[in-house]
Amino acid sequence: MGKENQTWVSEFFLLGLSSDWGTQVSLFVLFLVMYLLTVLGNLIIIILILLDSRLHIPMYFFLGILSFVDICYTNSTVPQMLIHLLSAWKSISFHRCVLQLYISLVMGNIEFFLLSAMAYDRYVAVCHPLHYMVIMHGGLCLGLASACVVVALTNSLMQAVMIFQLPFCHKVINHFACEILAMLRLVCVDISLNKVMVAISGFLVIILPCTLVLFSYAHIVAAILRIRSSQGRRKAFGTCASHLTVVSMCFGTAFFTYMRPVGRSSEEQEKMVSLFYAVVTPMLNPLIYSLRNNDVIGALKRVLEKLKGKNR
Repeated sequence: MGKENQTWVSEFFLLGLSSDWGTQVSLFVLFLVMYLLTVLGNLIIIILILLDSRLHIPMYFFLGILSFVDICYTNSTVPQMLIHLLSAWKSISFHRCVLQLYISLVMGNIEFFLLSAMAYDRYVAVCHPLHYMVIMHGGLCLGLASACVVVALTNSLMQAVMIFQLPFCHKVINHFACEILAMLRLVCVDISLNKVMVAISGFLVIILPCTLVLFSYAHIVAAILRIRSSQGRRKAFGTCASHLTVVSMCFGTAFFTYMRPVGRSSEEQEKMVSLFYAVVTPMLNPLIYSLRNNDVIGALKRVLEKLKGKNR
């Protein structure tokens, strides 16, 4: 493409999810409710973990970080999407677009790495229960969490810099947010290197953590099958069921979106999958971990009883 057609833009325009006003209002109400449930649910998880000393163990340390990451990820895209659903002018400045893409990439990266760390935690809990607190000591937990953050920050920065240093031929993004694949479609120069970088990033952020999760659960399943009592097997599996459900949702949507060639996936499909990952998954995570977890339910009851006692 000729150099005269290459443009450095100061703002972008988002097409969003629909152009029909009635549909946009309905979506606004739906996503507002889901957004409030997401923030409330994850905040409750964080508060319970901070207040209840019985939850001060590695499993809930990672769960608290996951809830914080879900809140940050949701806040990077959903508030703007809600505003745009009621706005005729769906624009976003270049710098806000850079910041939004970077934050969403960082939080998404951290979540994948964190899920693999949580899988290792469950592996130790099931396969080495007598040495659990010795192996999963505070230093290791903090080190794993720090590594997740550092790698996510570095990988996301590389991706964002490589995209936003490119010239864009178009300003209209067929998405509800500044998403990496949608942004690549606006570039008017060869993006072969960017495709390679997306593939490398996908291996680092999705394939590698997923492999670690599968490796951990292969050992977990083998250990559970060696348990003689059915009650013991149910209890052991119950400690992993919530995490495995969340892992399936997160990695499943990521594989569908990012582990295919850039030109092979439908833009509308990408928007729906991104919507599921940005809105639905962060809302479901606290529900999955609380409804299937007696420790979290017990902590909630104890906190509510203390509040009732103070009000009397």
